Amino acid sequence: MTDLVTRRAALLGPNVPTFYKAPVHLVRGEGCWLWDAKGNRYLDCYNNVPHVGHCHPHVVAAIAKQAAMLNTHTRYLHDGILDYAERLTATFSHNLSQLIMVCSGSEANDIALRMAQAVTGKRGFIATDATYHGNTTAVSALSTRRPPIGGYPDHVRLVPAPRTLDPIGGTTENQGAVFAQNVKAAIDELEENGSGFAGLMLCPIFANEGLPDVPPDFLQPVAQVVKQAGGLMLIDEVQPGFGRTGQSMWSHDWIGIAPDVVTLGKPMANGHPAAAVVARPDVMAAFREAFGYFNTFGGNPVSCAAAMAVLDVLEQDGLIPHAARMERIVTSGLGALRFLAETQIRGRGQFFAVELSRDGAPATELAKWIVEDMRTRGVLIGVIGPNANILKMRPPMPFDDTHATHLFSTLEKSLSSCPV
Repeated sequence: MTDLVTRRAALLGPNVPTFYKAPVHLVRGEGCWLWDAKGNRYLDCYNNVPHVGHCHPHVVAAIAKQAAMLNTHTRYLHDGILDYAERLTATFSHNLSQLIMVCSGSEANDIALRMAQAVTGKRGFIATDATYHGNTTAVSALSTRRPPIGGYPDHVRLVPAPRTLDPIGGTTENQGAVFAQNVKAAIDELEENGSGFAGLMLCPIFANEGLPDVPPDFLQPVAQVVKQAGGLMLIDEVQPGFGRTGQSMWSHDWIGIAPDVVTLGKPMANGHPAAAVVARPDVMAAFREAFGYFNTFGGNPVSCAAAMAVLDVLEQDGLIPHAARMERIVTSGLGALRFLAETQIRGRGQFFAVELSRDGAPATELAKWIVEDMRTRGVLIGVIGPNANILKMRPPMPFDDTHATHLFSTLEKSLSSCPV
């Protein structure tokens, strides 16, 4: 392990991120399980990229079959991207009927920003103060993990994210209206400084913000504010999309808004690098006219075959209603555990958050200790939220009752030995 870490630093440079203090050297995956180089098995309660399970045989077969036949790009005609576009866009409403395929969520969100610029002729954007939308120069200016060199640019405004334990505006009932008021104030600032307002980018379940407990109508006031200002609603479905929330294919339908642009990524092709931007025809036309855009690998035949296979498995295995069922089972099981702190347990389908606090303050050290200890016991989870005090569990969609029982028993053992 030490040799591998040393080689990484020598070949990839310093500070390359890894999960856990003792990084895990993975060599194999199957379903909801992973194995390391020493043969240790881990229950994967964290990774949403293998959406239908690690190394799903149907996806693997689709990739292999297409790779053995043809793999080129979209400057040549091929049926795969058109067949996939027809099938995928049929799951959307609000006239979201055209797409661009790319390789990552970062690329997709970068294009979404450019679409808003093309439509509005303006360049100002708003996001929350506890979010992440990718790592291109443009979208990293909206993200809060690492502030841009020299500070945030004048054309970006970050507004307070909704919270469960300490709601903005003081009460849960007022939080949606206050969120919208803050966005309106940010729009006014952007108009006054000459940037103008192009769009608001949001994850509809506020995943990186900690999965706060917001009602289905929460975003309706802010959507009205954005529309009145002439901006676009840019909805980042990279984490909650493809049925993860258990309510519908797309979480923006659950929360009741009509996006102008939707971005997709991580789970789209089960680990094969595929992502997309889905937009209305008028938005797409404005972008295509303003920018001569081409992506060498986006929408290639192998990526399309992998993405199509994911849709097959989602449908055939009934994984969206399965996610709704598992939300009830997992939130109930987590609620029965004693976390040695005040807890707020939240679930959206196969996405779970356990917010930990002590005496009204974030229990950050406790959360970090639990994550590291669970790794040593063979279960992979993570933390989210601006204070890193929220346990994050976001397993592959086939995660079932047996996996949940293993998660609960391991967590109980971990908590019983906790020194923090």
